[in-house]
Amino acid sequence: MTFTVAIIGRPNVGKSTLFNRLVGKRLALVDDTPGVTRDRRDAKASLGDYKFRIIDTAGLEQGKEDSLSVRMWQQTEYAIEEADFTLFMIDARAGVTPLDKHFADIIRRGKKPTILVSNKSEGRIATAGGYEAFSLGLGHPIPFSAEHGEGLADLYDAFDETLRSLNIDPNKEPQEEVIPKSVFIDGEVSEEDELLSEKMSDLPMQMAIVGRPNVGKSTLINKLLGEERMLTGPEAGLTRDSVGVNYNYQGRELRIFDTAGMRRKSRVQEKLEKLSVADTIRALNFAEVVVLMIDATMPFEKQDLSIASLVVQEGRALVIALNKYDLLENRQKVMKDITHKLEHTLPQIKGIPVIPISALTGRGLEKLMPQIFEAHKLWNRRISTAKLNKWLAQTLSYHPAPSVKGRRTKMRYITQVKTRPPTFAIFTNRPLDVADSYVRYLLNELRWDFDMPGIPIRIMLRKGDNPYKKT
Repeated sequence: MTFTVAIIGRPNVGKSTLFNRLVGKRLALVDDTPGVTRDRRDAKASLGDYKFRIIDTAGLEQGKEDSLSVRMWQQTEYAIEEADFTLFMIDARAGVTPLDKHFADIIRRGKKPTILVSNKSEGRIATAGGYEAFSLGLGHPIPFSAEHGEGLADLYDAFDETLRSLNIDPNKEPQEEVIPKSVFIDGEVSEEDELLSEKMSDLPMQMAIVGRPNVGKSTLINKLLGEERMLTGPEAGLTRDSVGVNYNYQGRELRIFDTAGMRRKSRVQEKLEKLSVADTIRALNFAEVVVLMIDATMPFEKQDLSIASLVVQEGRALVIALNKYDLLENRQKVMKDITHKLEHTLPQIKGIPVIPISALTGRGLEKLMPQIFEAHKLWNRRISTAKLNKWLAQTLSYHPAPSVKGRRTKMRYITQVKTRPPTFAIFTNRPLDVADSYVRYLLNELRWDFDMPGIPIRIMLRKGDNPYKKT
């Protein structure tokens, strides 16, 4: 990025709407409820030919010492320090409020240049509020509509003027190289697929941290980063949308997503919480490895198992972090209970790693991170067709597929059709008659013989002979 911009302002003035518009996609939750954004969120953005990093922040509120609003303001201060300049937003329809004046005074006394954005300026009702904005002493306000995209040209001119004053060269960011799609030839890996694997190894690993509310997800990220990057506190549900941060662990790049706590569906009533849960599920869709955090001091509930099952259904690699393990007295009993419930509830995924940690002190993180990378490696595992067919012949000799109505079921060929997660196709003469129990047997044998514990594996049955047999 050539420069960094932070969007600040009191709650519900349209900061996240502007953030989404400049990013070009819906990353931040937007709702009429004030205070939806609590953590600061950053992403790549563009305005005309300018490519830059933009930070969305929590709404500015006054509060008592150590209150939630004060901790949110501290997160905003961090964003202002990171930024080259700020966009200070007001609501033109509401006019200038005492809270706008209070924080405008703080911004004006600071060292960072500020562009004043008078949002929601469409319509006559906003005209008076636009004129009031001059009283803030932050220069000429830009009439804007984040919802409709009006005023982008004026905002571009303000960017240009500010960048010139800062002597920043706003060069266009080079376009990212397109990664070719995976192609399979004769059941083996093509040159294009090898290139894909090489490219993917250079990209940041996508990791999501999920769990029930208040189990320590944000605390874990702060401990990994070594800074108070995420808002934490005793209040449950502080995180409302999925926030991604970059992290380097021993030379390996990761993109870690902190997500909103997921409660049982029957308890999710408010519209905002429904949006937060939906945002968490979207985070699972692009995650590669998911860390399910469990509070060791609380019973291992059905909701924890439901979240684990959802991760498996999405085909993601799963690692369980047992937080606050240092507070337990009966550690072995709790560990045994969790392992037992996982084996019986998710029998299709044997060997899910459970790592005891303390997110507050950092204890156990030296074991958690290597396990995450190991799960990612297994999730990308590829097995040669020759080895697979040798394995299939041996497995069938030990336990042949059951006959159906006196007719023999023949399994002639197996090949791996994709990774992420490992997916295999077996060609047979009677795919519809093969019992699910026998498919589970093959899956478990495959997992055991090729040492792939704790990750989802898919087996598909296809009708036909060996599709690669020469005729």
